[in-house]
This record gives sequence, C-alpha cells and structure tokens, in this order.
Amino acid sequence: MSHSAQPSEPPSNRERARRERIARRHELGRPDVTEIEVGQRTYAVAEVEPLDVDGVRTVTIGTALWLVAFVALLPFVGPLRDAGQIWWLWTCLAGFGLGLIGIEYCRRRRQALQLQPGLRRNDTSQFGAAGS
Repeated sequence: MSHSAQPSEPPSNRERARRERIARRHELGRPDVTEIEVGQRTYAVAEVEPLDVDGVRTVTIGTALWLVAFVALLPFVGPLRDAGQIWWLWTCLAGFGLGLIGIEYCRRRRQALQLQPGLRRNDTSQFGAAGS
C-alpha cells in the first residue's frame, strides 16, 4: 500500500523539506533534474550541457605516462628478460607511440570542430550522455 499525499492535503514536513532543498539547489545554479522511469527503476537525469572536451590534454597526459613507465622500466631490462616479462617494456613503448598518433588525431579533430561547429553532435538520448 502506497502512501501518497492528496492534492488537498498540505505537504508533510518531509515533503516540505525536500521541496526547500530542491529550491536551494536551483538558487545555486544547479541544473534541473527530471526523473525517468525505465522498467521498475527510476533514474534522475540532470539537464546539463556536455563538456566541451576535445581530448588533446587527456591523450597527452596518457602518452606522457606511457613514456614515464618506459623510462622507469629501462634499468630493469635484465630482470624483465630473465623473468620473461620483457613485453612490459614494449607495451609501454607501443602505448607511447599510439599516444603520439592519438594526440595528432585529437588535434585535427579539435581544428575541424573549430572550423565547422555544425559537426559537433548536439542531440542526446533521453538517458543523457551515458544512454547514447
């Protein structure tokens, strides 16, 4: 049996507190939140714009970490070879090389998006970015 307030009844203290929290959130510039029911679950989805991230910084940091790992493993080439784990060194080198390709790819993508803003995907599913 469900407890639901009738429209003619005043809201309970708990409901009033919930409404006040929601009102304060909006005063702080937080986005509107809608609820979507999928099956027997209810999800809260915020109406926010996607971040304008082109990926250059993220890929650059990842590439630098692969290079650091490669350099850190260089003194251990002998023990890695003896243990049959020399592939660790080559994996780091491959990650660095692929990262350089990724940086160039992301830079070209950023340039293309700056030249033609219409290429940016504006539509999202009703479930937000995760539901695309």
